[in-house]
Amino acid sequence: MAIAFLIGGTLALGACGSPGSNPSPLFPDKKLQLTGETSVKLSSLVNAAVVAAAIYVIYDPLAPNWEVEEQRLSDDSYRLSMKMKRFHTGGAGESIQVLKRRASALQEQHGYHGYQIVEYTEGIDSQTLGARRVAEGLIRLVQQEQADSFLQN
Repeated sequence: MAIAFLIGGTLALGACGSPGSNPSPLFPDKKLQLTGETSVKLSSLVNAAVVAAAIYVIYDPLAPNWEVEEQRLSDDSYRLSMKMKRFHTGGAGESIQVLKRRASALQEQHGYHGYQIVEYTEGIDSQTLGARRVAEGLIRLVQQEQADSFLQN
């Protein structure tokens, strides 16, 4: 979808016309004088803006690296399923940190003393548009008398 936006926008900003006619550009090919010797064509500037916008839409640098789905299994047990965003520049090894942060938040939110990671898996989910890292964990919230330093993660 975003790639189609990029291609369509670039074509729309280029010359428009029918075969055998003089194409008239969507934006006039005027030059913007930046300094005494430096100038930039308006059409080049607009094309660069369209490409930058398309890259931003595809990559979305402000989106979190991991999408977390939370399922409550009982009063003290939660399954956290996580998927990493398709296009990223890092964060591949932070799934366990995301799980622990969410487990700590749940622990504090519900008034428990600690949590245990009962099971945890990581993997790759192969899809048509590229593979995605996935992780899943089962956590159990525990009270103080249940807390054991050897079981804590």
